Amino acid sequence: MSDSATGPAIEASGLVKVFGETRAVDGVDLTVPAGTVYGVLGPNGAGKTTVVKMLATLLRPDGGEARVFGHDVRHEADAVRSRVSLTGQYASVDEDLTGLENLILLGRLLGHHKSAARRRAEQLLEAFGLAEAAQKQVKNYSGGMRRRIDIAASILNTPDLLFLDEPTTGLDPRSRNQVWDIVRAVVSRGTTVLLTTQYLDEADQLASRIAVIDRGKVIAEGTKGELKASVGAGSVHLRVRDAAQRPAAERLLARVLDARVQLDPDPVSLTVRVGVRGEHGEEGGEGHGEGIGEGYGERESAAGQASRALAELARAGITVDSFALGQPSLDEVFLALTDRPAVHTTAPAAGRENKEGIPA
Repeated sequence: MSDSATGPAIEASGLVKVFGETRAVDGVDLTVPAGTVYGVLGPNGAGKTTVVKMLATLLRPDGGEARVFGHDVRHEADAVRSRVSLTGQYASVDEDLTGLENLILLGRLLGHHKSAARRRAEQLLEAFGLAEAAQKQVKNYSGGMRRRIDIAASILNTPDLLFLDEPTTGLDPRSRNQVWDIVRAVVSRGTTVLLTTQYLDEADQLASRIAVIDRGKVIAEGTKGELKASVGAGSVHLRVRDAAQRPAAERLLARVLDARVQLDPDPVSLTVRVGVRGEHGEEGGEGHGEGIGEGYGERESAAGQASRALAELARAGITVDSFALGQPSLDEVFLALTDRPAVHTTAPAAGRENKEGIPA
């Protein structure tokens, strides 16, 4: 991995893939720093998997260019494949073999001698918490166990770049956190990870930079903080006492703050972004992906706007039972960029320390 730490792991410019009348990927640009987790966030059908397949040389781009550690994905496909590994959305191991047999078989196919393949398989099964299930057929594994052995199979030979395509879809919170720990451990050993996901909390937990992709295009890119700042300096969350007053509160807040108001599932709750100009103003609105990370200039603070809105609500006779001002969530970023909510996992256990010791 001599050059892995000196330049980008991935450089893509204007990537295009067309299937019939559909432009599944429509001019995607990506630069992925080496040694990091880079998140590609988007809804189903956004083009995430197609981008991964082109970068992993499984699909030939119809337009644009892409390099992986300096190697062109079209003309130097073998060199790219020698540096990468891919874990797709579905288990790629043989369900009729045991976990140990699967890893030994793949180790032999990768050129390990029989004894070395067995040692490596046993190391990974232990590290991934699968040692007790080593002699069980994979068809008897739980969903979380299948994802873990899939990732183990991907790093039998430690790759410079690991593609993880929606690795935790359908997993329970405990299994998801186990996969997250494995990802952190893999990166700590120097591997770059490109992670596609439709889960906001997964991108928030793992990725140092995030590209939001929708309808085949990258519509925003940056760190979590930059993406959140791009849609406003803060978010006001409030609850009115009477659900019948919410429509009036929505109209008043939209007028006073010149901003989009989100009606939350709770019938008395509203959320509005502050510190951003109106839909057609100088900032916010249509230019979602531009100016990320830049300051907000000389204008009223988010707290000042929120205070003014509360005063106007009181004058209108609308009673507010609770109020909070905070930084926009990734959920609000996604909604602002795509005009639709993203997918949530259920009650993730955030901030756990990595306990896995993944052998290189």
